[in-house]
Amino acid sequence: MCGIAGLWGTNEEQTVRGMMETLRHRGPDACGVHLTEHGVLGHQRLSIMDPEGGDQPIYNECGDAAIVANGEIYNFPKLRRILKRRHDLSTGNDSESALHLYEDVAERAAEHLDGMFAFAITQGNSLYLARDPIGIKPLYYGRRGPDLLFGSELKALNGLAEDIREFPPGTWYHSRLGFKRFYEVPNHSPQELSAEKHGRRIRETLERAVIKRLMSDVPVGAFLSGGLDSSIIAALAKRHLSELHTFSVGVQGSRDLQAARLVAEHLGTIHHEHVFTERDVQESLPEIIYYLESYDQDLVRSAIPCYFTSRLAAQHVKVILTGEGADELFAGYTYYRGIKDPADLHRELRRSVCSLHNVNLQRVDRLTMAHSLEGRVPFLDTELIDVAQRVPPHFKMYRDEGGRLIEKWILRKACEDLLPSDIVWRDKEQFDEGSGTVDIVGAGFDHILASRETPEYLAKHTAAALRSPEECVYHKLLSDAYSGSQAVLGNVARWSFRDEPAT
Repeated sequence: MCGIAGLWGTNEEQTVRGMMETLRHRGPDACGVHLTEHGVLGHQRLSIMDPEGGDQPIYNECGDAAIVANGEIYNFPKLRRILKRRHDLSTGNDSESALHLYEDVAERAAEHLDGMFAFAITQGNSLYLARDPIGIKPLYYGRRGPDLLFGSELKALNGLAEDIREFPPGTWYHSRLGFKRFYEVPNHSPQELSAEKHGRRIRETLERAVIKRLMSDVPVGAFLSGGLDSSIIAALAKRHLSELHTFSVGVQGSRDLQAARLVAEHLGTIHHEHVFTERDVQESLPEIIYYLESYDQDLVRSAIPCYFTSRLAAQHVKVILTGEGADELFAGYTYYRGIKDPADLHRELRRSVCSLHNVNLQRVDRLTMAHSLEGRVPFLDTELIDVAQRVPPHFKMYRDEGGRLIEKWILRKACEDLLPSDIVWRDKEQFDEGSGTVDIVGAGFDHILASRETPEYLAKHTAAALRSPEECVYHKLLSDAYSGSQAVLGNVARWSFRDEPAT
């Protein structure tokens, strides 16, 4: 996991080094620059694979091609066996496989990678950029006259480029060929198989996804809120690790802390927890929003416990498994209950998965990387997405014999042998709810934006469609952090407008 930055069209090394400095939190272990007459690539490294010999940029055998990359290539072991027949691999770093693939198949290289990634390759006078299928790893780009700038976070481009945009997921760019999409979230019709067959497919595919994500030369841990999704991931990981560290946070007496202790004891993990207070939130909020690069109320609320959990985990491991994606694949959110037509629910779940790249996945990436921690998301393995898209909606939002709707029913059934029954059938709570965050946010922010100032603030920022006094506070903090830059404010995604606008 790392941070990348670059400038194409001119070779201003100091510009890229300044961009790299804003990304140092993503990779404090090493840094490197590749300078050519056509442009500059920069890299901040968090050492995960081949910590001693895998610094970037990585070069091909004759030195005319170079790569800087962020992420993990999970099919690297298989690719390595194939590539070493034609190439001299100089490192044990998984990113090197993308470089040699580019030599072999040019712009189609991204299509052969299984993983989460954003990378840049230069060869001669050409530049190639690519981002993983779901957008787990971030990438942004913008123009400065004829020059192209790109970086892992918006803050790297802030003040340097115009018309800054998110690089689309599942897409590659070539300086001569432009942009091309290489992946779309499947739009399968549900298969009318038994619940047992669907459940078995889910379980087997998910376990393979977890095993892939244990690939690391440094310690791996797991977030553990005590909810269904993180508990399943921890349980599957523990089956393949002799030792697993798990991490949970919440306010004093929160339901997440209690449930996580139960799961950790059941699985036999090395468990760590942190209790945070209202004052902790108030003191950390400006930093949380700076790293998050968003003012969206839902996203900030869930970012708060994610920040504290990441900070705790970074004291013990460098890689963390998380449960993101399960709610979107298997109908975990409350609002899905209101979608009566199965076909509409099927479409909405696909839309939800397609939207993850700049909402929940942005939160996971930014808050883990704020603490130099790599987050991995097994539920968003492309094979599991394919399997989940074939499951009928009535197995996801299931109505039992008593008429009660049970969200993620098929996932619960597929994994019910792994966990205590109280955890498997625990009611869904979002991270900010179970941790107790929602009970303490929104209070004590008058020193940032007094409540009497809210109407005037709303009137001044109508284009932002702010939904509450609380969201006004988040908007102000983000504006202050980036001096009101539209580069950041203009890229804030709004996943849902379920709440009524503030009045």
